[in-house]
Amino acid sequence: MDKGGIAFSVFTKPWKTMPKELLAEKVRALGFDGIELPVRDGFQVEPRAADKELPAMSRLMAEYGLHIFSVAADVNERILAACAEAGVPIVRTMLDIDLEAGYWASERAILEELERLQPLCEQYGVKIGLQPHVGARRVKSAAGLMRFLDRLDPRRIGAIWDAAHDGLRGEGPVIGLDMVWRHLCMVNLKNAYYCRTNGPEADQAEWDVHFTTGRHGMASWPRVAAYLRKRKYEGVICLTAEYTDEANVDRYVAEDIAYAKSVFAE
Repeated sequence: MDKGGIAFSVFTKPWKTMPKELLAEKVRALGFDGIELPVRDGFQVEPRAADKELPAMSRLMAEYGLHIFSVAADVNERILAACAEAGVPIVRTMLDIDLEAGYWASERAILEELERLQPLCEQYGVKIGLQPHVGARRVKSAAGLMRFLDRLDPRRIGAIWDAAHDGLRGEGPVIGLDMVWRHLCMVNLKNAYYCRTNGPEADQAEWDVHFTTGRHGMASWPRVAAYLRKRKYEGVICLTAEYTDEANVDRYVAEDIAYAKSVFAE
C-alpha cells in the first residue's frame, strides 16, 4: 500500500483469455498495486485447479510487484484453502434470493450457510466479502447487507461496498459506507446510470443500466474519497473495470485509475 494506506486493485474479468504474464505486465503498466482475480471456468485460474493454480498465480504476480488482494468466486472450503495457500485475504461474493421461496426463507438459508462457513474462514484465515448488487435476484444495498452482517462475525465475513450499485440504489456514500463501516473490508469503484431502452410511444417504460467511467455515473467518486479520507480508511480500492462499452475498456480503466488516484490525493 502507498503511504496513505490505500492500495489500488483492478478486477481482471475483461482480460479473461490474456496469458498470465501479459496480464501482470498490463496491470503493472496501468499503475495498479494488484488485482482481484476471477476464479471461474474459462479464466486464468479455474475452480477445479485452484489449489495449485492460485498459489502459482500469486507467485507470478509477486514477480511483477503485484498482489492478489481478492478473488471473485463461489465460496467453499476448497476455495478458502486455495486462498490461504496463495495468501489471498478475501473472497468476494454476492447474495442471491430464491424468488420462488421468497425473501424470508432465502434470508434464513443464506444465514445458515454463512454461519456454516464462518469456522472455515477462521481456520484458513480468509474473509468472505459480501457485495450488494442491483439485479433481480440479489441483495442490492448496504441496508440489505446489514440484515446479514449484524448477525455475523466481522472478523470472518465483511462488506464490500460498491459505488456504482450504491449510486443506482440512491443510498449515497455517507449513509451506505457508514452503515457497513464496522464490517467494511474493501471498496469497489465503478459507475453507472439508468437509461431508457424504449420510446414514449411504448405501453410501458423499460430501463437498463449503463456502466460508464468514474466521472459520469450516478455515484460521486469525490464524495466517496472524502468520506473514506475522513474515516482514515486503510485498505483496498478495487476498480472493477466494468463498462457497457467493452471495446474501449483499456482506455477507460486507464482514465479511471488516474481519476481515482486524483480524488484520493485531494
